Amino acid sequence: MSKSRPCPICRKPRSEEFTPFCSSRCRDRDLAQWFNEGYAVPGPPASESDLAPEE
Repeated sequence: MSKSRPCPICRKPRSEEFTPFCSSRCRDRDLAQWFNEGYAVPGPPASESDLAPEE
């Protein structure tokens, strides 16, 4: 029998309802990290032309 992995935010046991997190609080903390650019997907730096709105 394999042991379940803990919540990636607080390390408590995961909840089936909020998998892979233990609670809605940890799920919301993770989402806030994405919104506030706390996480990043690796890749080449964006150029100014990539960031400019297209007309």
